[in-house]
Amino acid sequence: MAYTKWFNCVICLIATIVTLGDTTIAPTIKLNNGLDIPVIGLGTWKSRGGDVVQAVKDAIDAGYRHIDTAWIYQNEKEVGEGIKAKIDEGVVKREDLFIVTKLYNTFHKPEDVEPAINQSLSALGLDYLDLYLMHTPMDFQKIVNTNLPVDKTGQAIPAGVDFVDTWNAMEKVYRKGLTKSIGVSNFNKRQIEKILEKGSVVPVTNQVECHPYLNQKKLAEFCKSKGITLTAYSPLGSADRPWAKPDDPKLLDDPNLKKIADKYKKSAAQIVLRYLVQSGYIAIPKSVNKGRIQENINIFDFELTPEDMKYVDSFDRNGRIFKFDWGSKHQYYPFNDEY
Repeated sequence: MAYTKWFNCVICLIATIVTLGDTTIAPTIKLNNGLDIPVIGLGTWKSRGGDVVQAVKDAIDAGYRHIDTAWIYQNEKEVGEGIKAKIDEGVVKREDLFIVTKLYNTFHKPEDVEPAINQSLSALGLDYLDLYLMHTPMDFQKIVNTNLPVDKTGQAIPAGVDFVDTWNAMEKVYRKGLTKSIGVSNFNKRQIEKILEKGSVVPVTNQVECHPYLNQKKLAEFCKSKGITLTAYSPLGSADRPWAKPDDPKLLDDPNLKKIADKYKKSAAQIVLRYLVQSGYIAIPKSVNKGRIQENINIFDFELTPEDMKYVDSFDRNGRIFKFDWGSKHQYYPFNDEY
């Protein structure tokens, strides 16, 4: 409890200091390697072409300094174009930014890791990353003309690579300076424990689906006990996901959430993001809409009460959206464990 109160005070204080006009530079927290990561970043999943170029430029103008992408999003080049435009304009320097991308499942063989990160760096137009994540613990075979090789049953075809071997290769690119940090994504507790036991570098973060319908409290507490942050992807419930059904619950339409939003005169999205940040998480909401990009970072001028935090905690329903059904038979499928 004391830690939470201290964290909230620091978040509010820093936000007050760095709010200039309509631009709020997101506050940061320290990773286990001493680097600072902004607690709000721009997510770019499903953002393509000119939309993501403009979204990155709008985000940087709005105060974002943390941009998250991945090889599989197929938009690293466009993300890089947006970054370059703002560096060229003098709005930011490279060292002001925290850029994240991810190693895809078809590049888990140790000999493929360095070529993969170099490919991402080239696409982004960067000399180094701030954070490189293993996108999932699951490995895929490389098959021409597909990024999701599946068998006759629709299950992903593994390449037979232990994710610890992949992690050891990621440690090598980290030591070479190609990335300033390494971490994991979609890992469960047992899988992180295996990394900690057999690896020599502690992941700085575990990026997982996290929102009030799936608040990840147990996983977050475990990660915190190991000095690992939790980064929340799809923090707003990803209502535009391609596989959404008409009757699926929509987080931002939750009437109980709207009551809290009305109380603080904020949007439902701002309440969710404030809840996550106040819980000690990092959040990477995705948007290509300039107004929503600005709204999503404007969460540092208020604080949820302990009672409201507990109330939002109660929304949890194990409401996982990203089930990765195509990997449910994979030996490293992460979601069979409780957390």
